[in-house]
Amino acid sequence: MFDRLRSDIRCILERDPAAHSAFEVLTLYPGLHAVMLHRPAHWCWNHGLRWVGNFIAHFARWLTGIEIHPGAKIGNRVFFDHAMGVVVGETAEIGDGCTIYQGVTLGGTSLYKGTKRHPTLGRDVVVGAGAKVLGGFTVGDGARIGSNAVVTRPVPAGATAVGNPARIIPAGEAQLRDKVEGREGAFAAYGVTQGDDPLSLAMRGLIDSASTQDKQIAMLWQAIEKLSQQQQQRDCVPEDAARKECFEAQKLTELVGK
Repeated sequence: MFDRLRSDIRCILERDPAAHSAFEVLTLYPGLHAVMLHRPAHWCWNHGLRWVGNFIAHFARWLTGIEIHPGAKIGNRVFFDHAMGVVVGETAEIGDGCTIYQGVTLGGTSLYKGTKRHPTLGRDVVVGAGAKVLGGFTVGDGARIGSNAVVTRPVPAGATAVGNPARIIPAGEAQLRDKVEGREGAFAAYGVTQGDDPLSLAMRGLIDSASTQDKQIAMLWQAIEKLSQQQQQRDCVPEDAARKECFEAQKLTELVGK
């Protein structure tokens, strides 16, 4: 029991730069308290003492602001960071090493008893603040759920889900961006990096397209100018024709974010 507690405290110290000591984490972190109280509640639930399990869960919610159903399964080194307003449903499963931020709901979309109604999170999943993961599907190992995303379908291992409704960014694209930008292997707080932001990706795509078009137009005017000089017809090229590239793609890209 104490080994598991030490492991939970160690993982919080590793992931939260605001945590300064094990004593501080043990006494002042409601996410840790919620996990500690869930374990006896879950034991009672599995051994037929369901009222007792619900009472412990009810007390834990009053104490921490985190609502975890006693039937939910929680692995080792799970960190509820800030975590006020988190709701974890009865059939939810949270794998080892997961990080869950405030306002997250691991909820269901059906009312049928005895069925798998809530999601299963694999190992090392990060769920950003305000995200809603709804349904009895699986979020793969190492996946990231962006802040305020609404996820209603499976997320492959290593992928990132952002937006409402959630859009899945495959693992290869996300990892390649992390490697190029020097963030490979870094912990992704709130489950999303700047490279995963769909608005930023769309803007950069438009900037690249506009820059390419600007270059093509400049090349066309240059070619027309050469032909007109050969045929001694200078009046076919307008005075205001853009013979040089003038689209400042680099400045716009810096404004959007690398």
